[in-house]
Amino acid sequence: MKNRIKNIRTSMKLSQEELAKKCNVSRQTINAIENNKYDPTLSLAFNLAKVLNVSVDELFKNER
Repeated sequence: MKNRIKNIRTSMKLSQEELAKKCNVSRQTINAIENNKYDPTLSLAFNLAKVLNVSVDELFKNER
């Protein structure tokens, strides 16, 4: 599963730090998620989607 968080975040001109603050997590957590080293909890995934104004499906795409 691939995520599009970095692409969407940068298009909104948000830094990892700014996104982290809006989601109440650390910048390192955002970095790990963007680099596919950590899978967010369901609640964090929904929070990320809300902050980035997209659906969870848009954030995480299943690659075959």
